[in-house]
Amino acid sequence: MADGYDVPTRKANPAPLGLLGFGMTTVLLSLHNAGITPLDNVVLAMGAFCGGLAQLVAGIMEYRNGNTFGTVAFTMYGVFWMTFVAINTGLFGMGSEGKTVGAYCLVWGIMTLFMFLGTLKGRISSKFVFLTLTVTFFLLAAGDIGGFEVLSKAAGVVGLICGSAAIYSAAAEILEEQNGEEVLPY
Repeated sequence: MADGYDVPTRKANPAPLGLLGFGMTTVLLSLHNAGITPLDNVVLAMGAFCGGLAQLVAGIMEYRNGNTFGTVAFTMYGVFWMTFVAINTGLFGMGSEGKTVGAYCLVWGIMTLFMFLGTLKGRISSKFVFLTLTVTFFLLAAGDIGGFEVLSKAAGVVGLICGSAAIYSAAAEILEEQNGEEVLPY
């Protein structure tokens, strides 16, 4: 090329970026849901930038790679984090109620269930991440709608497992690409 830069011959895999953005942010929020840490600016900043922006970028990259599932998953969960931050910072000048938050978690749970069904012919790690995320959202919904704090705390524990599994999956994909062979099974 005239500008001295080589054009890459292959496209980068955006999945580890999206998985890390999702996993790391999910772990932080789940620590709060489990009653271990507060919901503070650390969680909200991670939600805005790592969970929201990084996943949105990964979704756009998946679109350019022709991966519909990756596009929908990373873009939608990136937007989830953006809405979560907007809700919890009062961006629109209003508060939120438990039952409304429960309905919010319920619709995300339903969407996640459909996404889980899309993983059934895929990797075990993808199935596990989407299954545990589905359970997390349904537990959060039931806890918020019914006012059962124990269900919200259980969601925190399942969310910690889910987020950790996403981080593991990202690490497995990165290490495989860097080493040219599977290092961690996923």
